[in-house]
Parts: sequence; C-alpha cells; structure tokens
Amino acid sequence: MRAARVYVLLCHAVATQNLTLKLPTDTIRRAKILAAERGTSISALVTETIEDIVGEDAAYQTAKRRAFDWLAQGWHLGGPHRG
Repeated sequence: MRAARVYVLLCHAVATQNLTLKLPTDTIRRAKILAAERGTSISALVTETIEDIVGEDAAYQTAKRRAFDWLAQGWHLGGPHRG
C-alpha cells in the first residue's frame, strides 16, 4: 500500500508595486513567447528572476559574513600554543 501525499499551500498577502521597464522590442516579443510556453506572464517571469537574484545575493552575503567571522578567529597551526 502506498502512503498518501499531502500538499500544503501557504499563502500570504504580499504588498506589490508597479515597475516600468524599457526593453528592446525583440526581447519583449521573445519574453511573450516564453511566458506563453510556460503558461505564465512576463511579469511573473521578471518577478521570479529578480527574486532569484536577490535570494542568491542574500545567501552570498550571509556566507561571506560567516567566512570573515571564521577567518577572524584564526587557527592554531602547530607550535607552542599562546593562550
């Protein structure tokens, strides 16, 4: 017998704001085609891409901060230990 899968969708209201972009006509045409193929909108494509970039940058900044903290602690590489 297979276990049943349960999916939970969490929704919360997010404040949004309009943004006007100027893009080359060909880019807009290709974006419309891509959005249609994916069953979404150009707005959703742009939102997803920007959220990915922002999330990656936040993760990078966190990792960088941890690395600097780790480096600031220093390492004992042998020899007499200075307390």
